[in-house]
Amino acid sequence: MAIRLYNTLTRKKETFVPLEEGKVKMYVCGPTVYNYIHIGNARPAIVFDTVRRYFEFRGYDVQYVSNFTDVDDKLIRAANQLDEDVPTIANRFIEAYFEDVSALGCKKADVHPRVMENMDIIIDFIKQLVEKGYAYESEGDVYFRTRSFDEYGKLSHQSIDELQVGARIEVGNKKEDDLDFALWKAAKEGEIFWESPWGPGRPGWHIECSAMAKKYLGETIDIHAGGQDLTFPHHENEIAQSESLSGKTFANYWMHNGYINIDNEKMSKSLGNFVLVHDIIKKHNPQVLRFFMLSVHYRNPINYSEELLESTKAAFERLITSYQNLKHRKEASTNLTDNNQQWFDQIAGLRRQFIEAMDDDFNTALAISVLFELSKLANYYLLEKNTAVEVIDTFIAEFETLFAVIGLSLEQEEMLDEEIDALIEQRIQARKNRNFQLADQIRDQLKEMNIILEDTPQGTRWKRG
Repeated sequence: MAIRLYNTLTRKKETFVPLEEGKVKMYVCGPTVYNYIHIGNARPAIVFDTVRRYFEFRGYDVQYVSNFTDVDDKLIRAANQLDEDVPTIANRFIEAYFEDVSALGCKKADVHPRVMENMDIIIDFIKQLVEKGYAYESEGDVYFRTRSFDEYGKLSHQSIDELQVGARIEVGNKKEDDLDFALWKAAKEGEIFWESPWGPGRPGWHIECSAMAKKYLGETIDIHAGGQDLTFPHHENEIAQSESLSGKTFANYWMHNGYINIDNEKMSKSLGNFVLVHDIIKKHNPQVLRFFMLSVHYRNPINYSEELLESTKAAFERLITSYQNLKHRKEASTNLTDNNQQWFDQIAGLRRQFIEAMDDDFNTALAISVLFELSKLANYYLLEKNTAVEVIDTFIAEFETLFAVIGLSLEQEEMLDEEIDALIEQRIQARKNRNFQLADQIRDQLKEMNIILEDTPQGTRWKRG
């Protein structure tokens, strides 16, 4: 079985064939670190972390690079507003980024390159483009000659004559052509700057990813990924820069995740529906947010609302409950049953269905439906009068393996403190002694502490309210 993925470049699903057998070189555009990340930033972080995990599950060695844009107009504005320097702002929000995406179950990239730490290679990249005639200096700025790259528009599937100047492209009389885009920006009064052959300044937005992808992964990479909004102009410009300089294909596969709407409206600061991950995970289990993101195929748009997140929480907790019930039941299981093989076969069949779903363009929505089938099968097995330890262990192992593949944790609750532990044990003893009045009092006391008890055939369990 082979992994097939949708390539934005060709607009079709293709069988993944790596540049080097058993290895994946993958570059994912990271955030501009001038504030906490919003839910739109969280989606590519979660989606492509899952893609990476699945490649690793299928035996690939993944080189995963994701950058930080730590100097640009937004950072300069934030620094001016807060009366701090740009590096201080960037450092603070890089640290915040790691805290947020770690809570969402995202692993760190193998390398998280920063613009300020790679200025020499960025300047050298621009210098070579100028020397080859693909770029030119104008009053301290350097621009890329867009029409010099014959295939410009091949990613966004537009002809160059139809293209409009997109986000972050500034039209000005210093350009030879309105479609030319900045590789280097001359420093304005009071701005952070670096010395260059064209005078003091800083890089344009697009050049950083081309330079850093080349440095850390090579001139041609397997997969370049990011949000759908980056297709044009950012990724289109990356292709033009990189392929003009190297004469080689920049990336064989381009992956883009869909947009996020908030309560059926496009997320926008002007609409007041700008949702920060930092705020969401104060109120909700971050694992539920990840589960929510993966419940829709990554290329489809997704609508976020508090109501939908609550609904997702209930569904997620059903899976967790099945897993916990298996662990509770294991203690009372034997090895005396003689129909184990049919259960092993059914579990193995669900593993195959999970792999088929993920092999088909990383269809996490379908893969999650397989997790619910696994949960249903486990619940059905627990109705058996006699259960076998080896079957329980196989169910548990399958839950843990498949959850790990999509970056979800089955260990959801933190340990109770000694006082609450003692109260739960006291209530269990009260029920055994048929002192139901005391048992009810303890239940109410725990409820006030936001601890909800559930009395199940497998014993008393709890969850936070």
